[in-house]
Amino acid sequence: MKPVYRSVFFALVAGAFSAGSALGADKYIIDGAHSSVGFSVKHLGISNVKGKFREFSGFIMVDEKNLAQCSVEVEIRAASVDTDNDARDAHLKTADFFDVEKFPALTFKSTRVRKTKTGYAATGAFSMHGVTREITIPFTGQKATDPSGKQRIGVDAGLTIDRQDYGVKWSKLMDTGGLVVGNDVKIELAVEAVKE
Repeated sequence: MKPVYRSVFFALVAGAFSAGSALGADKYIIDGAHSSVGFSVKHLGISNVKGKFREFSGFIMVDEKNLAQCSVEVEIRAASVDTDNDARDAHLKTADFFDVEKFPALTFKSTRVRKTKTGYAATGAFSMHGVTREITIPFTGQKATDPSGKQRIGVDAGLTIDRQDYGVKWSKLMDTGGLVVGNDVKIELAVEAVKE
């Protein structure tokens, strides 16, 4: 497996991901049918409630000879949040959480990709709920050629963010002092992209 194909994330998030049309870089379009953007949050401090976003798009730029030219850009539609519970999903779309009418998208746009001891990492601007912060997303990946001869890359990534950092503050305190909805949000990204 060539290192370059392990050097590009999504994700996520996504990821979102910067890209520009770097000279010599190949553009890979995220394949939504074979990708997932998932998350989990503690409920009552005792269990993890999992969810996902059903609508997202983006691309990954890959330069086999220059890691500095690799980048990613992704947009996630906030209103596509799905936790397998209609009432909870409706609440998540309100101003208590994502406020999808005012902030319809979550985005990630990378500024650099670097090699790490365990794989690679993409650093860039992540925007949610009207707040933009720099984050770093660790990832690993691989490549393949599908039956129709198209080149594909696959990326697995994950990180944890604090929703309070993005102004998503709703919760209630339990009698024990714990939160009904935890602050830490674990994000899991499994992305497949096809060469344009």
